[in-house]
Amino acid sequence: MSHKVHPYAHRLGILRDWQSRWFGNNRRQFTTFLETDVLLREYLEKRLRGNYVAAIEIERRGSSFRIIIRTGRPGMIIGRSGEGSTKLKNDLRTFFRQRHLEVPADFKLDIEEVKRPETNARIVAEQVAEGLEKRLPFKKILRQMADKVMSNREVEGVRLTISGRLDGGEMGRIETVRRGRLPLQTLRADVDFARVVAQLPYGVIGVKVWIARVEVA
Repeated sequence: MSHKVHPYAHRLGILRDWQSRWFGNNRRQFTTFLETDVLLREYLEKRLRGNYVAAIEIERRGSSFRIIIRTGRPGMIIGRSGEGSTKLKNDLRTFFRQRHLEVPADFKLDIEEVKRPETNARIVAEQVAEGLEKRLPFKKILRQMADKVMSNREVEGVRLTISGRLDGGEMGRIETVRRGRLPLQTLRADVDFARVVAQLPYGVIGVKVWIARVEVA
């Protein structure tokens, strides 16, 4: 059995912060908050698919409830004159009611732009999955995406892995492209990781992306 550790979890409290920031006063409250977070993330990931969402962060403090959506396409979500964000906020309130969850009294929705999308593993993984769903040659997608990521000064290394029935083959296989260095065991190394699934007519293809940015002193 291998002993692999998620690069994000490996660096919690060192380089990374928790994506859900709140405190449950008792067991029942903790269970409710956790269930709400899981359902909310599933709903938003499905709803905002194709908008290059890098992260969904949730903050609770007293009666206030804040959702932060970090995306490479903020204009697509915000919409003209903020219509998109207003509609999304109303849909989230409806989501709470339909699932019999407590509607927050002070509800805030913030949409923040990811300045360099090519250095974010989640966005890169979604771009790879998007190319696979368009039936583009997978080797070309991997090479082009690896070169695109490595063109950034902040990036020291990248690894892209896809697995499944590539090109519709009868047997599943794994293809990997690697550039630069990827120090997974160095906690100073800012390693970003993401997993995404590409939906194809003959099955799903898993996409994994590791991106190592410049080490933090």
